[in-house]
Amino acid sequence: MGANGITRVGVVGSGTMGAGIAQLCATRGLDVRLAVSRESSLTSAPARIAASFDRGVEKGKLTRAERDAALARISVGTDLAELGDRDLVIEAIPEDEPLKLGLFATLDKIAGDATILASTTSAIAITRLAAATTRPDRVIGLHFFNPVTAMQLVEVVPALPTAADVTEQVTAFAEHALDRRAVTVADRSGFVVNALLIPYLLAAIRMVDTGYCPAEDVDRAMELGCAHPLGPLRLADLIGLDVVAAIAAALHEEFKEPRYAAPPSLSRLVEAGHLGRKTGRGFHTY
Repeated sequence: MGANGITRVGVVGSGTMGAGIAQLCATRGLDVRLAVSRESSLTSAPARIAASFDRGVEKGKLTRAERDAALARISVGTDLAELGDRDLVIEAIPEDEPLKLGLFATLDKIAGDATILASTTSAIAITRLAAATTRPDRVIGLHFFNPVTAMQLVEVVPALPTAADVTEQVTAFAEHALDRRAVTVADRSGFVVNALLIPYLLAAIRMVDTGYCPAEDVDRAMELGCAHPLGPLRLADLIGLDVVAAIAAALHEEFKEPRYAAPPSLSRLVEAGHLGRKTGRGFHTY
């Protein structure tokens, strides 16, 4: 590990969150290795990240030289073994617990003894992920928010066995290396933000399901009446209805409370592949 702490970062997964985390780390001067699962992602992932950097240049958030330097700090590969020299590896694959457990078991075998393994899961217990490794004291939750490059919050989630110095190091990394604001939260499904947000989104969906109020009017009411930048249905579409449903399922599994149960229309939209903004249709059409 570098003299200044975490300087070499690995990211597993090149979806919205993984690509955003890689971009943020590279922008902050860190050496980033992005692990992808498909050969096609070797070209598509860097292209998406480059396009995002280009939008930043157009908006005056960074210069073209800064963009080029940040891009040069990101290497992309399909071999997880290339993450063996990383100080910190952040898992950002889909919200599928067996998939994540398998990945943590694999990372445990290839990462150095001092490497910290982190997950950006929205709802899966970090303690369960830590139990898949032989280093549970070096496993922690590091939950970013979408879009990663704009949202200031990071939830730091120590598992029951996470060492205190690991929590301190990861918190310092989030706040100083990444210039984010960190909150330390208990290892319970949903943490703070989603434990409060998801029931609100589900309540809005139920309001539409019962015919009480159309989606457009629910969104307009919350945007104008509560000064929310996005109404709950538009926000659910932005997050991804599959992600909302997965977090709701994890919350319902943990707490067994009816307010966490997915409303029928949410389930039907997900089954139909209408996942919100990313597919062009959800509760609204894009």
